[in-house]
Amino acid sequence: MSDEAAVRAFPALTGLVAIRDAGWRFVHHDVVDGIPARVDGYRLWPDGWHDALRVHGDSDAMALRADGDEPPGIVWERTGSLSDVVEGLMSLPAPTQRFAPRLVVASAPALWTP
Repeated sequence: MSDEAAVRAFPALTGLVAIRDAGWRFVHHDVVDGIPARVDGYRLWPDGWHDALRVHGDSDAMALRADGDEPPGIVWERTGSLSDVVEGLMSLPAPTQRFAPRLVVASAPALWTP
């Protein structure tokens, strides 16, 4: 299915197409009748930083950024609608930028990497 057809069928996918074009990779889980019931995404940064995204639906998504320490610490997190979460990700500065979050607010679970 083309991006245009997918967005026509599911307008909330517009944000996922945008972050995919910004370097994100996606893994589809629990496909039912050809439609993913859950989508996980990730972006790896230099020095071990990583962003992660989990989408259960257009009103149920979460994202986080974790540092490159061992164990990783969560420095940014957002939950809510897919459009709100993607908007947060798109406005999040790269880890090397001056105003990027760095204060660890929680410990991160082990990141699954394909």
